[in-house]
Amino acid sequence: MIIARPTAQFAFSHPAHFIALGFGAGLSRFAPGTAGTLVAFPLWWAIGGGYEPMVLLGFLALLFGVGVWACDLTGRHLGVADHGAMCWDEVVAFLLILAIVPEDPWWRGAAFLLFRAFDVVKPPPIRQLEMRFKGGFGVMFDDLLAAGYTLLVLALCKRLFF
Repeated sequence: MIIARPTAQFAFSHPAHFIALGFGAGLSRFAPGTAGTLVAFPLWWAIGGGYEPMVLLGFLALLFGVGVWACDLTGRHLGVADHGAMCWDEVVAFLLILAIVPEDPWWRGAAFLLFRAFDVVKPPPIRQLEMRFKGGFGVMFDDLLAAGYTLLVLALCKRLFF
């Protein structure tokens, strides 16, 4: 059974659904991936700067693993492996970006715009790898690549212009 647009009832029917739908951000009628990316900001403010880098990296790896499980199960329940309403992948990938970019609103804004652009356009090899990896891992992995492109462009800009 394919569910075209999940409801709040669906989101709250299983913890995996609630997580995969970005705590409900994926229920947005307009740009659920962008809504999910925005969820990363308050999460970062809650967990952010107070941890050692390795602890933070471990926590993000845990969130990635939870996302693989949640997106795999939710995709199966929705009948679409990478349903547009699932946005935990954006949340986790953008948390990684927030952990690395400077704590400056301009850098954060640029990171947000670049990440959304790379996530939507999916330049090579993102789209090819997205098609190759299936299930929850595939859902989560392509956003990590978009995060990598974002960080690379920001690093080049910082190196060349600042």
